[in-house]
Amino acid sequence: MLFSSPVFLFAFLPLVILLYLIIPKRVKNFFLLLVSVLFYTWGEKELVILILLSAIVDYCCGLIINSGKRKVGLFISVFFNLGILIYFKYSNFVFSNLCDLLSVFNVSIENSTRFADVVLPLGISFYTFQTMSYTIDVYRGTIKANKNFIDFATYVTLFPQLIAGPIVRYSEIQHELKNRKVTVDSFSKGVERFIIGLAKKMIIANNCAYLADAIFNLPDGEMSAITAWLGVIAYSFQIYYDFSGYSDMAIGIGKMLGFNFPENFNFPYISKTVQEFWRRWHMTLSNWFKDYVYISLGGNRKGNNRTYFNLMIVFFVTGLWHGASWTFIVWGLFHGLFIIIERIGLKKVLVKNRIVSHFYLLLIVTVSWVFFRSDNLSYAFNYLTSMFSFNSSINLDFIAYYLNKEVAIALILALVFSMPIYKFIKARLLHSQLHQLNKSLLLLRPVGLTVLFIICCMYIASDSYNPFIYFRF
Repeated sequence: MLFSSPVFLFAFLPLVILLYLIIPKRVKNFFLLLVSVLFYTWGEKELVILILLSAIVDYCCGLIINSGKRKVGLFISVFFNLGILIYFKYSNFVFSNLCDLLSVFNVSIENSTRFADVVLPLGISFYTFQTMSYTIDVYRGTIKANKNFIDFATYVTLFPQLIAGPIVRYSEIQHELKNRKVTVDSFSKGVERFIIGLAKKMIIANNCAYLADAIFNLPDGEMSAITAWLGVIAYSFQIYYDFSGYSDMAIGIGKMLGFNFPENFNFPYISKTVQEFWRRWHMTLSNWFKDYVYISLGGNRKGNNRTYFNLMIVFFVTGLWHGASWTFIVWGLFHGLFIIIERIGLKKVLVKNRIVSHFYLLLIVTVSWVFFRSDNLSYAFNYLTSMFSFNSSINLDFIAYYLNKEVAIALILALVFSMPIYKFIKARLLHSQLHQLNKSLLLLRPVGLTVLFIICCMYIASDSYNPFIYFRF
């Protein structure tokens, strides 16, 4: 069930919110558990058993760790979660690469398509990492195991962030699971955040996708350098507004229910180094890998060479987490490589010139998105060749057709709102002497949000199916 679908916007969400606000406090978690299971079952059907099994296993593992058998509980949790993740997400990838390797030696494997029917469950990368963080934190002693299964299962299955994050750690909402309150202020902020996220998706991301998909689907030899750059720039905006839009909607629904989920994005495209980019992009995943992988490997405590090795391991896994494909692995290693180069000395050069450092970051990230978007490495390298082949002719008719007024406006909005302009203006007004203007703007905000929601509904009514990118991770 998509957040941007009519059935969610006009049936599921309003009904859930209404019932949630009127039912007694003691049954709110049980109610959220039921509706979250329904939400997941709507699209995944029998695969809902997997997430419920994950909740049961990690609940039991937490109790096992709490009882004193710490390593046993942790081992079962990690083994189970990584086991289902590897089977459902990576079995096809591993087996196909094994077949390719053996074919070099003229060895074939019978029934080489036996993994073809393995279906990737929605959100498996998110909820396995989320539940593992719980058992690891219990093992480390930073939190205590939850003895109430309903509360724990509610945490695991919470529908706002179940499919595509943010990755919420148990410690971040453990108190809210027991005691939370929905105020008029928090609810209104939640509605505002949800509408902004919906607008990011429907108005900006989907229009950018229209252009990006058209260009990335061009046959070899029909792509000029300008067209290639236009395509990857459009995709850069698409993936940012698509994913941050979902995160905004998830955070907004969380506020409507009394939860405060962690932020996931902080204007990543204003970064000046790749290191800074990863402090602003998909922050809950970055922090997860830092706390549970990088630090566990030794972090930067064992010398430079070991630090660089640890970073490459982290970014290899980061790429692999995003998808079972060499393109994602190369994308991750590409980022890791430049972080190492920055640590070696490039960062000292970059800090001397903010403009140069900013363009450097945009170039690196934009080039990396080619790998992320491509179906295979061959296509990615061909696309990159087109980007830097400036002697090719330009198909103006193609650009004019796909870069229409609607898409052009979306690209302009994408550029403007990729910078913290709204936050800057809001902060200046709050601290300025223009109190009357500030009050007027506050009164106009509900009107503006209503108009924004109506525009989003008009896009939804056009019935253009465009699921969130991170649903497939």
